[in-house]
Amino acid sequence: MTDVSRKHQCQGTFHYIVRGVIRDGDHVLLCKQRTGTYTFLPGGHIEFGEPAKTALRRELMEEIGIDTHIGLFLGAIENGWDGEFEISLVFEVLDHGLDATVAPQPASEAEAHLEFVWARADALASANLLPSVLVDWLECGGWGSTL
Repeated sequence: MTDVSRKHQCQGTFHYIVRGVIRDGDHVLLCKQRTGTYTFLPGGHIEFGEPAKTALRRELMEEIGIDTHIGLFLGAIENGWDGEFEISLVFEVLDHGLDATVAPQPASEAEAHLEFVWARADALASANLLPSVLVDWLECGGWGSTL
């Protein structure tokens, strides 16, 4: 590998993310930008030095106003697009009190750019769930990658 190609590979932005799988029966809660065309699991950036489970509880409180219990670590996903790279740690979310017949609303004006939707677990591909490896990955967890 040349120095130029090595430098090109090292450019970009890295995101350390935590995501939660919130289920109600055969539905999974997904999040999307109101102007976006794709969905993703709720969660967000882990702050430097913050434990992942703490970050997910904080993000869920900020996004949809729920104080919940974070369950088992389900696995990790690496993803890359247009010079952006992320590692997402994914956990199950328990005792959330949400109901698949009602879409949660953003908890504050700071989160008004988000919309939450329930999708059937067997129809996640039609929800344009990204990263795309999540569609099959949610069945068994582990490690997924788009790289």
